[in-house]
Amino acid sequence: MDMLRSELANQGAAPKIARPVPLRESVFEALLELILTGHLKPGQHLAESELAGLLGVSRQPIREALQLLSGEGWVDLHPGHGAFVHSPTVQEADQLLAVRTLLETESAKLAARHATSEGVQRLRALCARGLAAMEADDVDESVAVNSELHAAVTELSGNKVLTELAAQVARRVRWYHTPVARKRGRASWMEHTELVDAIAAGDEERAADVMRKHTEHTRQSYLEQRESEPVEAAPEPMRRRRPRSPK
Repeated sequence: MDMLRSELANQGAAPKIARPVPLRESVFEALLELILTGHLKPGQHLAESELAGLLGVSRQPIREALQLLSGEGWVDLHPGHGAFVHSPTVQEADQLLAVRTLLETESAKLAARHATSEGVQRLRALCARGLAAMEADDVDESVAVNSELHAAVTELSGNKVLTELAAQVARRVRWYHTPVARKRGRASWMEHTELVDAIAAGDEERAADVMRKHTEHTRQSYLEQRESEPVEAAPEPMRRRRPRSPK
């Protein structure tokens, strides 16, 4: 048996058996998508029983998924009150969006240097999809395509480390972009088109400048919206009194 295992491994003939994804991870992804799209809003209470009924699962995987979401900063757990969608502070959002500007400005510059005709064609197709979604007032699709386009630009940069770093902040950027997607509207996709033109022309400085201004516009739009529509914070944890010791 050991000899057979060794021979098959050397020949690359031993396929790996795909393992089913644990239910808690499927629930994690489903809840995160609801958070990213704004269907579960910052500060909203997450009742286990309601979520279980919504997703058609028991409360146990819901509880486990909420723990995972809490570990990644998407959910706040308040003893005595339950789980709430995390309410990002203005400083928290501002810092992440500022870092995003730095990463994606460099991505755009490198993309203009290394872009292929196939890569540019893909970017133009994504722009067309995004404009169509915006004109149809499909915010969820517009935000999803926006994320795809920015990821595609980063991939074109050819820098794997930069791609990994940008991917780490991409989901949270999508979360911050969703509330202002309709407000940014056509202007955002016109900026995307200008960016793709610069990349196609191999103009590194112009591509970097367009991306810098584009990401800053999104950042400012989000901060302005937060000023006009402050997020309601979750309640303070309940203080439990210790039982008195019998005399």
